[in-house]
Amino acid sequence: MIVITLRTDNPEAELGLFDLSHEAPKKIDYFKWQAHKVLSETLPEKIRGILMSNDFNYEDIGGIVCFEGPGSFTGLRIGISIANSLSYGLNIPVIGSSGEDWISIGFRDISKNKKIAPIVPHYGAPVHITQARK
Repeated sequence: MIVITLRTDNPEAELGLFDLSHEAPKKIDYFKWQAHKVLSETLPEKIRGILMSNDFNYEDIGGIVCFEGPGSFTGLRIGISIANSLSYGLNIPVIGSSGEDWISIGFRDISKNKKIAPIVPHYGAPVHITQARK
């Protein structure tokens, strides 16, 4: 099973492509880029690019593991929205995970065929929303 990993809680976003059909997960491709204020523009392009450069298409994706926080409100919201949208559109499981070993935890959960959708961000603190102007 081909799995995409996404981490968007920092200005430097991370995207990975793994094959879980082996005894141990096999990393196909993994990279980071400075996404900061252009994450919503670059993330869909980067996902398409990582698939195309490794001779895959969207239908080859079997699941998504996404870092769910804590972290940047906007970054998490964008990454998780895209992960949930891909999950729904492709009818594949999406797993939210956190901590130092978020990828391996996500792989464990996705290999147990846990279909968790949609996932929600965990910001680590209450969201601060300003009061409406009069």
